[in-house]
Amino acid sequence: MTTRPGVGPHVRGQGLVVHRAGRAILDRVDIDASPGVVTAVTGASGAGKSTLLWVIAGLIEPDEGSISPDDRFDLSAVVVQSYALLPVLTAKENVELPLLMRGVTGEEAARRTEEALAQAGLPDLQDRLAEELSGGQRQRVAVARALAMRARLLVADEPTAELDATAAALVVSALRAEAEAGATVVLSTNDPALAAQCDRVYRLHDGAIQPDTSPTEPD
Repeated sequence: MTTRPGVGPHVRGQGLVVHRAGRAILDRVDIDASPGVVTAVTGASGAGKSTLLWVIAGLIEPDEGSISPDDRFDLSAVVVQSYALLPVLTAKENVELPLLMRGVTGEEAARRTEEALAQAGLPDLQDRLAEELSGGQRQRVAVARALAMRARLLVADEPTAELDATAAALVVSALRAEAEAGATVVLSTNDPALAAQCDRVYRLHDGAIQPDTSPTEPD
């Protein structure tokens, strides 16, 4: 397996506030995500999960509060709910392209792509166009793309939402492997079964962390 350049960052957010259209999407959120740990953010639709993950990944900055490290964006790979695949490219090409754009050699990109698609359970679909894939298959290509980056910070927004139990188990196993290899892994989910498999869980309600769900880790 290709290794990443160092362990993941220790991401700390304090008093995070994000306003949109006159209301607080995040309301004084404190969060802590560590390397080697799978951290889950749960909550109903509209609770602020995606916004919090985008702040963690460095895609947006909070209006108030602080979050470190400052170079999160440069360290991160992100799985977004919309998949963000190019429909006229194959599954393989969608995974390879970001690697090539970052200067990874063609041989190395091909090796990482093959490995990541296998981890996501898609070894036989690598030559199929993204527009020909089902929603669940596209979601797994998006996960494979993030896995192939070998990022130190992996942020996944609802990575199993479109998947059956078998495919979801593959994705969870792959994310766990990333954490065990030293990455900082943060995901959002509405699935209690998935949250139960994570090491640390934060529950959001109306943009705020619920006081009855302080983060816990396994013994």
